[in-house]
Amino acid sequence: MTQQVMLGVAIAIPKPHATVLTNWRKQVGDPAAGLVWPHVTLLPPTPVPADSMEYVEKHLAEAAAAQEPFVMHLAGTGTFRPTSPVVFIQIATGVSQCELLEEAIRRGPLDRDLEFPYHPHVTVAQHIAEAGLDDAYDGLAGFVARFSVESFVLFSRDADGRWAWRTEFPLGGTNGQAKG
Repeated sequence: MTQQVMLGVAIAIPKPHATVLTNWRKQVGDPAAGLVWPHVTLLPPTPVPADSMEYVEKHLAEAAAAQEPFVMHLAGTGTFRPTSPVVFIQIATGVSQCELLEEAIRRGPLDRDLEFPYHPHVTVAQHIAEAGLDDAYDGLAGFVARFSVESFVLFSRDADGRWAWRTEFPLGGTNGQAKG
């Protein structure tokens, strides 16, 4: 039997914004706060044969090279309730770029079906008591962040459930500045 590795691909939210979001996640009692870096998912947790990693990384490098850096603007909260017990930070600018990246990434060795239609966002609370979800929704309603997205990250899940930063892929194939 081929050994599998659990992978995810995401845009990592930079500090200090990541620190604020992680602290809120801890404050509302979300057990995932210490396991995952604040991010915008481009590929949800996906099992991949360990021996295909070279092909996966080549595919991701090509997807990154085809997308230019861009500015992301996060503003306010949203929720998937009642369908799913999730509160998130909304993306005000950068949605279309995330959608293009997600479409390019979820092909070839990472082709998979999704449980729900792709909706880029930053999760700040999930699968916790309603009161915690409400606190996150209300407490972060005024949250605003704006930053350049110049790369995305391949993460792998460790045996303890933590997501580990594995490889960073620069957008546009360069380290150029995003235009605001």
